[in-house]
Amino acid sequence: MLMLWKSEDAEAVTGGRSTAEWSASGVSIDSRTLKPGDLFAALQDQRDGHEFVGDAFRRGAAAALVERIPEGVPAAAPMLVVESCLAALESLGRAGRDRCHAKVIAVTGSSGKTSSKEMLRVALDTQGKVHAAEQSFNNHWGVPLTLARMPQDTDFAVIEIGMNNPGEIRPLSGMTRPHAALVTMVSTAHLAAFASVEEIAREKATIFCGLERGGTAIINPERDPSGILDRTARSCGATVLKFGSAETADFKLLEARVASSGTIAKAIIDGHFQTIKLAAMGRHFVENALGVLGAVSSVGADPVIAALRLCDWLPPKGRGSRQKIVLDEFDEDSAIDLIDDAFNANPASLEAALEVLRASEPQSRGAGQGNGRRIAILGDMLELGPDEAKIHAGIAKLPAMEAVGTVHCAGPLMRHLHDALPVRKRGCWRSSAEELEDKAHRLASPGDVILVKGSKGSRISIIASALRKLGTEPEN
Repeated sequence: MLMLWKSEDAEAVTGGRSTAEWSASGVSIDSRTLKPGDLFAALQDQRDGHEFVGDAFRRGAAAALVERIPEGVPAAAPMLVVESCLAALESLGRAGRDRCHAKVIAVTGSSGKTSSKEMLRVALDTQGKVHAAEQSFNNHWGVPLTLARMPQDTDFAVIEIGMNNPGEIRPLSGMTRPHAALVTMVSTAHLAAFASVEEIAREKATIFCGLERGGTAIINPERDPSGILDRTARSCGATVLKFGSAETADFKLLEARVASSGTIAKAIIDGHFQTIKLAAMGRHFVENALGVLGAVSSVGADPVIAALRLCDWLPPKGRGSRQKIVLDEFDEDSAIDLIDDAFNANPASLEAALEVLRASEPQSRGAGQGNGRRIAILGDMLELGPDEAKIHAGIAKLPAMEAVGTVHCAGPLMRHLHDALPVRKRGCWRSSAEELEDKAHRLASPGDVILVKGSKGSRISIIASALRKLGTEPEN
């Protein structure tokens, strides 16, 4: 087993003191998912991680990163005692980045961060050893954790960087020191903490401040309010590579055709015509793919090989994944098509999801029964600031809504959309996803295509889970 950290190296990096010699093959902050051989970091969040040190050792932890010796844990157990576990994790992250010669790509954006990170993982996996977080670890502990876990022989590292408040991205980019930084898009997300989309753009643009000398900024000029991303990147000394449909795009989308089997696009990549095929439905996925291919090219990998690899990429669960759910094991035609996009939402990503729903064809319900419906089940979009009610109501006017037969809503903010919809489109409204969950079996009929989307905090994902349970096979 490859050793990631030894006690003497971790001591030198963090300034801590080990109670015994140890070596670890990984780093964990959650005793429930800890793997034998991991260093367990006892961070303090909603719960104090020191409460779980004993559990971590019982599950096979090689050592624990602690600020004090926890009750019930022998003082002789292998522990690295530091002043601050978070600061020590940050030090491990910086050291992990310093000792590795990988080409590093950082990814941020109002939406599409995780999907683009996962695209990069697939796009690069035949061109070298790729390191990226298994989950959406993009905050003040997720970024250093991802870097601290990075093996020294990594060829390409993909680091997702997010934010909720001003001033969060720049220090994480400085820790990451990327060779390329991709901003997927800027839109009306997090307006509870920012006064305007332009302020969000300025915060996103600080990812370019951490670029290595000669680094590349990858931006979509059509998703760059007032050219803020472009100007900031150039002021940081970055080379700017543009993607999307704009005339000035270096990786240019010429056309995209969305079908029930996925999306086929024609593009110009590095001056050459290229066909891009995705198994996922959605023009937004193709736009993100072009940004991904720009990042691939900027770190010296082959974008043509990467484009071919993207045929095998599928959206992660909760981020636009599709699933056929058979309701009757004796009748395969008795099925619904679930689009699970319930992990997060803002106006731009909801519009993109509704476009996917519009492009999806409901199936026949059987002889003489006609076709199914297009149904949207929507939870609140959070952190949109003082105009949140108006923004939710405005969803009713999106062109894609014309093709949606019924819209069910959950949450106090989605009440504004429910009230703004034509009566013929209004489905149920409930004050919470939990109240709507009990009705899930009444919301779906054979042949229907159902989109479930909302912010993670709206808990609309429980509706997607409830719909899966209607199927004849156990939920994965």
